[in-house]
Amino acid sequence: MPRDPVCGMDVDKDKAIKKKIGDRTYYFCSQSCANVYEQPEQELKAMKRRVAVTLMGVVAVAGLRVLALFGLVAVLMTTTLIGGLSIYSLALFIVSTPVVWIAGWSIIHGAYSSLRNRAINMDVLITAGVVAGWSFGAVNAFLPNLAGGGEGYLEIAVGILAFVLLGKYIEESIRRKSAASIRKLLELQPTIARVLKDGKEVEVPIDEVQVNDVMIVKPGEKIPTDGVVIAGYSSVDEKIITGESIPVEKNVGSEVIGATVNKAGLLRVKATKVGEETALAQIVHLVEEAQASSAPVQRFADRVVGKFVPVVFSVAAVSFAYWYIVSGFSAAFFVLLAVLLIACPCALGIATPTAILAGVGKGAEYGILLRSGEYVEKARKLKTVVFDKTGTLTKGEPSVTDIVVYNGYAEKDALKLAAIAEKGSEHPLAEAILKAARQDGSSIPDAESFEAVPGRGVRCTYENKRILLGNRRLMQDEKVPIEQLEKDLDRLEGQGKTVMILAVDNQLAGVVAAMDTAKENAVEAISKLKSMGLEVAMLTGDNERTAKAIAEQLGIDQVIANVLPWEKVNAIKKLQGEGKTVAMVGDGINDAPALAQADIGIAIGSGTDIAKETGGIVLIKDDLRDVALAVELSKKTMTKINSNLFWAFIYNAVMIPVAAIGLMNPIFAAGAMAISSLTVVSNSALLKLSSFKFEKFNDQTKNNGGANKHG
Repeated sequence: MPRDPVCGMDVDKDKAIKKKIGDRTYYFCSQSCANVYEQPEQELKAMKRRVAVTLMGVVAVAGLRVLALFGLVAVLMTTTLIGGLSIYSLALFIVSTPVVWIAGWSIIHGAYSSLRNRAINMDVLITAGVVAGWSFGAVNAFLPNLAGGGEGYLEIAVGILAFVLLGKYIEESIRRKSAASIRKLLELQPTIARVLKDGKEVEVPIDEVQVNDVMIVKPGEKIPTDGVVIAGYSSVDEKIITGESIPVEKNVGSEVIGATVNKAGLLRVKATKVGEETALAQIVHLVEEAQASSAPVQRFADRVVGKFVPVVFSVAAVSFAYWYIVSGFSAAFFVLLAVLLIACPCALGIATPTAILAGVGKGAEYGILLRSGEYVEKARKLKTVVFDKTGTLTKGEPSVTDIVVYNGYAEKDALKLAAIAEKGSEHPLAEAILKAARQDGSSIPDAESFEAVPGRGVRCTYENKRILLGNRRLMQDEKVPIEQLEKDLDRLEGQGKTVMILAVDNQLAGVVAAMDTAKENAVEAISKLKSMGLEVAMLTGDNERTAKAIAEQLGIDQVIANVLPWEKVNAIKKLQGEGKTVAMVGDGINDAPALAQADIGIAIGSGTDIAKETGGIVLIKDDLRDVALAVELSKKTMTKINSNLFWAFIYNAVMIPVAAIGLMNPIFAAGAMAISSLTVVSNSALLKLSSFKFEKFNDQTKNNGGANKHG
């Protein structure tokens, strides 16, 4: 059953008001909810006008009440015109009628829509109370003898509306602040792009940019859409998308994200994604979907809300009957209004949606996308976090870690000779050696001859020197004595490193060790997760010795090694079979089956390919510390949901009986109802102001950008 994205109530898909916005269809319980969602700015202004009208009505009613206390004015006010109608009653009727039927029309119409669609909501209770109060007050004013007394109901109707509309206005204002993350992102989209057409720069609207168009982006301007740099060098501020405060260097071949800010140099960018395919559009879409979702715990609340309004009407009817017998119609009607108005199903209906709205919005500011409330709830029970090793905990490519030299060779010379030998090689470690040798800007000359020896290494000659680089078997075949390095070999191989032996003219020159090294901040990220009381495990296809060596560096105690890619799902199932709630952290594409099997799949480092990710939580940046931040954010969001539901249940369980036994004035009942909803919304909004234990940057949430028409 679809959910109204405004009030959070379940609606009948066939009966609800439907609105197609973009490529999605939304369902609303009433026209007022549809207006709030479809035209939020206009509706907020309209709500403000309605509040102003009701407050003027309250002032007018209060003024009439005060005037009726003074001498001649009091006498004038009580003067009867016709049929018992006094000037005072007529004045109240004149003031209250436009307040109820003009300012209150949105609620009355919402109640009508709700009843027509068989989705009874809060508007029905409010309308029943206000219209009943106004109607009884009007009858009492014009036909006091027929009504049997009971003054003050016109004032009550005005007071009720004032409280309700003011509460709705404040609630919507707070809700909009909670949802500001989406609007901030949308507002960041440039409106104009500078495109090369026939060799000339032409300014075109952003929606006219096509894939493969070449865009010119000057310093200080925003990049119009996703693309790749084809000319120029600069640094780009990607904070608005990733939350990363340090600008990222970009040169030819670098991918850039639309709406990020070019800080320094002139760039030529070829558009690769436009419109709904851009990273910004994907983020907005995911955030919208997540904010419209709910946690499983809300299902119970939804079932309660579905029965709530009929139960309230039943309680009101029973209370009315009792008080009618005991104290007569006027007292019974007073209690009836109080019961109808104090009940607050909205507090139950919005308990989860408002918290998720705030939590998802907060996460988006950090580059953390929570895809659904389901994962927020599961995070509360999380016991184990499993990391894929290659490309997740490690960089996914080998790096030179150690150079040990012998027989008088310097490290730099040994590395250069190894690089010369590997320059013509396709071995996976060749790139690592060449990269290390070029770090100081040195060029690597070509060998005079080169030969790859399968399963052993390479042979080459350079400046009449015969260079060997390979494993033990190559050295044994070439009769190179290696006894003096056995101790170093055992030590390095024991650390999980791949070792290559370098010999020159059959004399031992050195050892070059390489391995897939841990990512920056990996140790810190693991430490943070363990400090939260979580078990951390590593999943890898590597042999156990290599895996344990990496795990020891990172502080991971549990290692699941020798796991083939298609066996990762079974490894996750095994942990779940032990009664553990498991989160799997992977690259989101290669690890898709394991991410889907885990209770919470966390896809990390997705960059611009957000739509491809399988994870329930998507981390845009390749920063492992965001895993702890995502878990903390999810748990705090769930805490807000639980506190909201607790308050909503307690409020209704206590206040409805209080009203039923005659201890609550209808105006105060309406005020209490408004405050109940405001409490839930405000409690959720506080999540946006929360500080996080694992927050990395003080300025992450402060987005800025170029201030020109291209930004």
